[in-house]
Amino acid sequence: VQLQASGGGLVQAGDSLRVSCRASGLIFDYSVMAWFRQAPGKDREFVAAISMINGNTNYANSVRDRFAISSDRADNTLYLQMNSLKPEDTAVYYCAANKRTPAISSLPQYYDDWGRGTQVTVSS
Repeated sequence: VQLQASGGGLVQAGDSLRVSCRASGLIFDYSVMAWFRQAPGKDREFVAAISMINGNTNYANSVRDRFAISSDRADNTLYLQMNSLKPEDTAVYYCAANKRTPAISSLPQYYDDWGRGTQVTVSS
């Protein structure tokens, strides 16, 4: 299964943006799907994850109450709604998926499949 992220762009601080991750196969084959991001010169950082089994979610403290992760099984698509964007949210956003374990994890090594990423730039 291939994952393709899209929807990134250039926005101003305080704006909202929704990025999407379309799977070439069935997303309910996955146990957990997640979003990570990577800013220039920094390590890849966990943003949010959702269990495809029970719908539980987990967020990084830096985005809690501003971002929302969701999935649409009919469209085989994962979404990340980002509100009240800040310049520090600027990064390439990647979607990731795990088939092996039902537990939500913030560690990149738990995820087997990765999308190519979409750039989100927030100007001040």
